[in-house]
Amino acid sequence: MKVAVSAAGPDLSNAVDPRFGRASWFVIVDTDTGVHEAVENTQNLEAIQGAGIQSAECVARKDAKAVLTGHCGPKAFRALSAAAINVYVRVDGTVGDAVERFKAGAFASTEGADVAAHWA
Repeated sequence: MKVAVSAAGPDLSNAVDPRFGRASWFVIVDTDTGVHEAVENTQNLEAIQGAGIQSAECVARKDAKAVLTGHCGPKAFRALSAAAINVYVRVDGTVGDAVERFKAGAFASTEGADVAAHWA
């Protein structure tokens, strides 16, 4: 399964970014093989609006089935849900640690957004 982690940088050793839509990077990790790919999210860092929706489209194009992030707003959550991507919030630590905790079943998917729109 592919998991998208909002990240402060492109490596497994980087911290999980607490923001989904305006995360600096997404690290896409195949939990079966450990193969990972970094996707820069520069286009959404300065977006006036729509950052969460565009970020959701980005991870959906990478075939992610789950998102690990610190927080997720309502528009991003709806877009991810529409793409059948489960969302896990309040995730912290490094990307690599977050993926290992996810594989161990440490997180429960959320039922909705945990922050208001335009949270920063």
